[in-house]
Amino acid sequence: MDLPAADFPGSQSSLRAFAWGVRSVTSTVLTLVLFATYLGIGALAHDTHFSLGWVLASTAFVWAGPAQIILISTLDSGATVVQAAIAVAVSGIRLFPMVVSVLPMMRTRETKRRHLVLAAHFIAVTLWVECYRLLPQVPRNRRIAFTHGLGVGLLSVCLVATAIGYGLAANLPQLFGAAILLLTPLAFLLSTARNCRQLADILALGLGLALYPFAATLHSGVDILISGVSAGTIAYGVHWWRKRE
Repeated sequence: MDLPAADFPGSQSSLRAFAWGVRSVTSTVLTLVLFATYLGIGALAHDTHFSLGWVLASTAFVWAGPAQIILISTLDSGATVVQAAIAVAVSGIRLFPMVVSVLPMMRTRETKRRHLVLAAHFIAVTLWVECYRLLPQVPRNRRIAFTHGLGVGLLSVCLVATAIGYGLAANLPQLFGAAILLLTPLAFLLSTARNCRQLADILALGLGLALYPFAATLHSGVDILISGVSAGTIAYGVHWWRKRE
């Protein structure tokens, strides 16, 4: 259910909606998780001898922690730029369903495709989770501006954390760096569980966790993909069957 425009603090103008999106960064614990994660990415870039400007650019343009780790580790291992680009592109495919599910929440009859380009760039796991939590409270005609503000706010936090992590790399123990990178999947798992509303959501998440140990025994290299697709397909089948009944 959409919130009446009068109840949204940024309903008066797109600029205020943008500002409210930036301010909303402080209302989620995922901001702290991102900050800790990008401390680790900054430290990783320093230890693999990439420049600060390069890693800041990768944060701004790649805007996905796992993809940045793939990019840094792939280039550091001696792979070519083309090979690294292919690896990052394959990693980015996982975000496509998130983009497809969030963009319709922002569209109006007047929305043109060019209005959604920046919002689509910002949609990674964190913004996907927060859009499902926050966008129903935003009038539809202000949702793009709000999402731009939320994305800029989260990206700014990550840029700052990347720079700090890069500067602290000399004093950051490797074990601590690995631990803070682990915070990201754990936080996303808990946030996804919190946002589960329907039986299909709960079933997909529960089956995904239950099926992963069996998928891991296949040693396919795409264990998470196998368990996720299997669980999602079963959950969708149950949802379709219940809806038909």
